[in-house]
Amino acid sequence: MPSILASNAIPSPIFISSSSSRCRRKMTVRATINMPRFQNGSPSLPKLITRGLELRSVYENAKTTTPLEKLSPAPINSSDPMAIAKLYEIMEAVANRVEMHRNIGEQRNNWNTLLLTSINAITLTASVMTGIAAMGAGGAPLVAFKLSSTLLYLAATGMLLVINKIQPSQLAEEQRNAVRLFKKLYEEIHTTIRIGSPTSNDGEEAMEKVLALDRAYPLALLGVMLEKFPKTVEPAVWWAPLGNRKAKELRGRNNGNGWNGELEGEMREIVTVLNRKDKEDYLRLGKKALKLNKILAISGPLLTGLAAFGSAFVGHGSWAVVLGVVAGALSTVVNTIEHGWQVGMVFEMYRSNAGFFKLMQESIESNLKESEVERRENGELFEMKVALQLGRSLSELRDLATSSAMKGEANHEFASKLF
Repeated sequence: MPSILASNAIPSPIFISSSSSRCRRKMTVRATINMPRFQNGSPSLPKLITRGLELRSVYENAKTTTPLEKLSPAPINSSDPMAIAKLYEIMEAVANRVEMHRNIGEQRNNWNTLLLTSINAITLTASVMTGIAAMGAGGAPLVAFKLSSTLLYLAATGMLLVINKIQPSQLAEEQRNAVRLFKKLYEEIHTTIRIGSPTSNDGEEAMEKVLALDRAYPLALLGVMLEKFPKTVEPAVWWAPLGNRKAKELRGRNNGNGWNGELEGEMREIVTVLNRKDKEDYLRLGKKALKLNKILAISGPLLTGLAAFGSAFVGHGSWAVVLGVVAGALSTVVNTIEHGWQVGMVFEMYRSNAGFFKLMQESIESNLKESEVERRENGELFEMKVALQLGRSLSELRDLATSSAMKGEANHEFASKLF
């Protein structure tokens, strides 16, 4: 039997007693057990049992009621399993598109840099060779330099015609926009699965959004490439028709679904400001960028063509030398402004920003046109979303609506503080 000693006791040695027979031995072990001293007496067994039952109850509740179920307006098990499976398939396709657009965007940005460097190097080399040919004494060296410079200018002209047609900087900006919008769609689907109750309508809506983005930002260059020099500047459109969507209201809150007359008036004033100021301003800037890009796109090949003509007639007058050298130098400047400053990318950025405000306008109008407030997006959440998209607080958004209602056309304030 073990003996209970004080906490600072030294363990007793081990004694071994043996019997007369060597085959059988008994080992008697005396060990010291250090027990903690209880100052207020020993603990009560009924209290320990009660505490254990309480902990078990807490554990079972934590295991059966997850934070997701507390956050979600409806149990996740009430969703359609097939709808969830379809949404996961769409998420995989969206993630794949994100990688595709990112890789192709990097490739097209490299195109812009490499083609700009190559064409400028070819043009400057041809200009130098034209000047050398003009200083030559004649004969074979003169013919060689003339022929080489002419061929280089013609090659630069052909390359400029191609690069000005496809506008690599604008293509790269399209892919960057596509990456951003597909990632946004991915997060929307993920949120629907996590805190919503997905149905077949959610899957159909997600499919429409994916296809709309595919049409807005194609990957191919031939046949389906977006027009780089449109006759009229229109906002970029990358969304499915909003009238086909069903608004998602918060369950258990039928108190007007967060809408009232004051909020509706506020949203109407916001639409007025967006249409009169923000969208119109970016369309105006887009027209200027497009006009500049057209002038540069025509001037570059024209100058290299004139330079090729002048280099071919070196030796027949000073005008040919001047034309061959000066036109080539000017072509390098024009090409650097167009593609080095990425004027096509600037135009696409303006058109995309105008599309962003058009989407906001259509989103607000689609909610206001719905006569049944229960079918709209929740008013409080929608107001907060509009304020965040415009870079404003709720009080600033309401002040903007009040100022627009009072001043009307005289209000010079823009709705967005981000762009």
